[in-house]
Amino acid sequence: MTRRIVRTSVQLGILTLIILFLVYVLDNRFNVLPDAIHNALPAHHPGLVITDITVATCSTLNILSSCKLDPGKWHRIEKDLYLSHGWLTHAFLHIERKRESELTEKDRVILDVRVASLDPVTSEKDQGAERWESRPAGIWLKRTSKHRESDSINAVTAVDVLFGSDAVEARPGWMLASQALVLPNVGGENQEAYLSVRRGPPANVERPTLHVNKDGRFKVLQVADLHLSTGPGICRDPEPALHNGGKCDADPRTLAFVSSVLDSERPDLVVLSGDQVNGETAADAQSAVFKFAHLLIDRKIPFATIFGNHDDEGSLSREALMRLTHSLPYSLSEFGPTTVDGIGNYYIEVLARGTSSHSALTLYLLDTHGYSPDERQFRGYDWLKKSQIDWFKTTSLELKNSASHQGYTHHHMDMAFIHIPLPEYRLVDDIVLSTGNQPENPTAPGFNSGFKDALVEEGVLAVSCGHDHVNDYCSLSKSADDKPELWMCYAGGSGFGGYGGYGGYHRRVRVFEFDMNEARIVTWKRVEYGETEKQLDKTIIVESGRVVAA
Repeated sequence: MTRRIVRTSVQLGILTLIILFLVYVLDNRFNVLPDAIHNALPAHHPGLVITDITVATCSTLNILSSCKLDPGKWHRIEKDLYLSHGWLTHAFLHIERKRESELTEKDRVILDVRVASLDPVTSEKDQGAERWESRPAGIWLKRTSKHRESDSINAVTAVDVLFGSDAVEARPGWMLASQALVLPNVGGENQEAYLSVRRGPPANVERPTLHVNKDGRFKVLQVADLHLSTGPGICRDPEPALHNGGKCDADPRTLAFVSSVLDSERPDLVVLSGDQVNGETAADAQSAVFKFAHLLIDRKIPFATIFGNHDDEGSLSREALMRLTHSLPYSLSEFGPTTVDGIGNYYIEVLARGTSSHSALTLYLLDTHGYSPDERQFRGYDWLKKSQIDWFKTTSLELKNSASHQGYTHHHMDMAFIHIPLPEYRLVDDIVLSTGNQPENPTAPGFNSGFKDALVEEGVLAVSCGHDHVNDYCSLSKSADDKPELWMCYAGGSGFGGYGGYGGYHRRVRVFEFDMNEARIVTWKRVEYGETEKQLDKTIIVESGRVVAA
């Protein structure tokens, strides 16, 4: 009986492989699979070269016009070049792509792309007798004269569109056009569409391994609530109001501030603790993400992200945002277990100095979701779910019992980052005023799921959040016998695209420096205006591996 089951299983496996192979061959030749499956496949992957690019424009007044070309030939980039803001007009970029092995005598591979009003031969130097082909929206293509004249190393293999006059390309191997696509009636600098192309295969992205520095220290910069838009964005509550003559573009000013802190503090890791994207003003969230990622990738600084309540209110879901962020160089962002509520429940290990494989520091990052699923009973914001707390406790226990943790001979330290504050942040009597200010009441969930208690039980020393932009204090939770047990901090809002009222508030970020020699954690803030060089409200919150009162 056992032999018969094994034989039958093997036969079924072979039959399945044969069927899948036949479907694959037939689909390559005759496109037998439905468009829904093809459209779900990755837009750009190795082995493909781009043979043509065009733009299809349609109007709601012209029923004969269509923004969809023959799907058997063209792949559509699913981004309306008008960002769906055109009253009557829409336009979509289409690419023709083929595997190199399937190129016919008629196919011509694209070697170069330009966006310009005039033929590059007349508008650029050193073009000589080059031949450029015109396409809609000011696109010019240089293609091979014969289909075998180029391979995927030199050929254009992927095409994308980014938006906004301040658009940047964060992906290695990609190049953004210097001029926006030429489209009639585009609604300002927030909606300008820019072509981005990649030559050759996609670059390999390696995950950095974090180690404590030679001096025994490790510095984390927490950047909360960037609120980046598609395009420069509009400043909310800028301080001082008349700075720079009253002119304030939100994202350029935000990014200039973050850049200055990166260069002066030189952190070993940046934690972006939610609301990187200002959903309602981010019609293309990808363009917003690339703006902060570019700063970090350019400086080769590892970074990790969690999401807030606004990130997925733009064009991308939480899943798509994490997929995008995870794919970038120097990103340590992870989806986390699929069996746990939320997207982005994971931890980061910082190993001891040198080439050690022993963990010195663990950072937990958890998704605090968005808005309450039960507004009638618990108004306001969502809470950490039981599956997340169970995952955290199980993971913490497993790590403590692992060889990596037990092999570390000094005090191992743990910290956590979230976006929405815990209900315990409302315990105003425990606020240490020397650490900052509390101009607004904490907008914590109405339901307390007990995560703070889990943090204390597992020996986590501090947790830091964002969300309430103007709060920038730390509060000290104490046990029943009045002993310090957990520091709960705010980072303060960093982005000019989010609110910053309550009078005279300057955008800020928070730094945590871990001194593994002394098992000490020190925290301070840096501000965008005023005492910009000062480490504000510098406080020791952990000493000898134990939570201490300031």
